[in-house]
Amino acid sequence: MKYLLTVFMLFSFFCMRINAQEVKAPRFGKGILNIVGKDSTWSMKFGTRMQLLGSAIWSEEDGNIGDANTNFLIRRARLKFDGFILDEKLTYKIEIGLSNRDISGASKYTNNTPRYIYDALVKWNFYKNFSLWVGQTKLPGNVERVTSSGNLQFVDRSLLNAEFNIDRDIGAQIRHHFNITPKFLIRDIFAFSQGEGRNVTVGNKGGYQYTGRIELLPFGAFKGNNEYQGSALNREEVPKLMIAASYDFNDDAIKTRSNMGSFMENDIGEYQTDISTLFIDAVFKYKGLSFLGEYADRNADDPIAKNSDGTATGDIVQVGNAVNLQAGYLFKNNWEVSTRYTNIDLDRSLTLKSTQNQYTLGVSKYIVGHKLKVQTDFSYLSVYENTNQLMARLQLEVHF
Repeated sequence: MKYLLTVFMLFSFFCMRINAQEVKAPRFGKGILNIVGKDSTWSMKFGTRMQLLGSAIWSEEDGNIGDANTNFLIRRARLKFDGFILDEKLTYKIEIGLSNRDISGASKYTNNTPRYIYDALVKWNFYKNFSLWVGQTKLPGNVERVTSSGNLQFVDRSLLNAEFNIDRDIGAQIRHHFNITPKFLIRDIFAFSQGEGRNVTVGNKGGYQYTGRIELLPFGAFKGNNEYQGSALNREEVPKLMIAASYDFNDDAIKTRSNMGSFMENDIGEYQTDISTLFIDAVFKYKGLSFLGEYADRNADDPIAKNSDGTATGDIVQVGNAVNLQAGYLFKNNWEVSTRYTNIDLDRSLTLKSTQNQYTLGVSKYIVGHKLKVQTDFSYLSVYENTNQLMARLQLEVHF
């Protein structure tokens, strides 16, 4: 950690001294430094963000509410770099996590080191509406996951995302868009990746992962890619809608949730099985009103991990489905009231996990859009034949 901070301080000093040129900081929320090379052959914007979170959870047992389990966290702390190389059609992005929650998950598959790198990506707009992305970044899964954690409508993403998302991986993506009428926009994405998630250093252990997504926008593009931001801060003057579907196939996957979850190990190495995940989602926005709906479904060829002699290891692919529905209204003073319902229905006969229903009410104040905001939400989690929970959270987001 000290090494990273030292590098960061030296880098910042170096950038400010390049060719003794004057550095003018952008306005708040647009990065800390925005540098363009003297010959305009490169650029770099540097920014940082943090989320400060406080939460309390009460568990219900035998009809009684127990004492609160409280927690205070630096939920996220990130450094972000992006810009162009030689030409504005060739761009890059680097994002590094610094909080304990950002870098946790070290294992032998990541060389027992913290997982600092979130994104390390090069994008090339090589022909008209076609772009090639190479590196580590988010796969084109459910819309809630692709939305930045700094642009969420609630304190954090839903239980659907926690259980089913396919997050980041290393590989390549082809992205394309076209219009079938002057307004009707279609975007299609195909991704090929390693299949074990971010920062894996031991090479490919199973097969590979293939992800496809198609997005239909019948009323045209949202302002500023607002379909991938929570709330309706851009206040669309006409109704905007995106209907989309993603399908992910992880060949010979070795983790319990495709490229997420825990590694499934057995007596001869890693247990492998094909895992497929389907997402269907919709986003609607008009003036201060916003709506998001998501459906997720996961299946596996043989979800029970086994040793070479056929005995179960105890690891089980988390097969099942989920629904997430959320809506909000943004008032003219940038206060927002929002509500969310999430249902998680894993295959109980396999996973031994009960059906979950979570009901959430959120209140947010957007001071400088998503760059400076305070959010709070209150949730009731109902677990079939199990312990129910109440949760209250308060979070401050600061994004330079």
